[in-house]
Amino acid sequence: MADPATPREDVFEVERIRKLLNLMQEFELREIDLRQTDQRIRLCRGTEPAVIATVPPIAAAPAKAAPAAAPQPAATQAPPRAEAESPNIAYIKSPMVGTFYSRPNPKAEPYVRPGDNVSPESVVCIIEAMKVFNEIPAEVRGRIVAILVDDEEPVEFGKPLFKVDTGA
Repeated sequence: MADPATPREDVFEVERIRKLLNLMQEFELREIDLRQTDQRIRLCRGTEPAVIATVPPIAAAPAKAAPAAAPQPAATQAPPRAEAESPNIAYIKSPMVGTFYSRPNPKAEPYVRPGDNVSPESVVCIIEAMKVFNEIPAEVRGRIVAILVDDEEPVEFGKPLFKVDTGA
């Protein structure tokens, strides 16, 4: 009975970590972050710890991000007001600093549009950081209400990207 509860592959096996490190070298990746059920492994190399924050943004973080996004103050001010209005509204926020892309390539359709339903595993966009294209999962279940950033727009850590109705 212990065998079915035990995962077949342990993400922390030394041989698996070696393979991941070889892939990082081969493709010049700075970071790998893998998650499967309750297991997670994150490997980083280099000396730039600026993007390694794993703590959710605190109240001071959006205030710091607002001056950087001064040309578009409406996008940074709208989410907090709407969040107070409806308890079913959630925001998909940028997990890193980078450039937002709504589609996998310029000729492809966007990952999501307003009105689309998403699950926690659904890829909603790509954020390019240091020439690495990171697929961003929704991490919530619901319906996309609004896309709060433009394609190819620079984004900060914690910046709201999508407004999602989790009650839908």
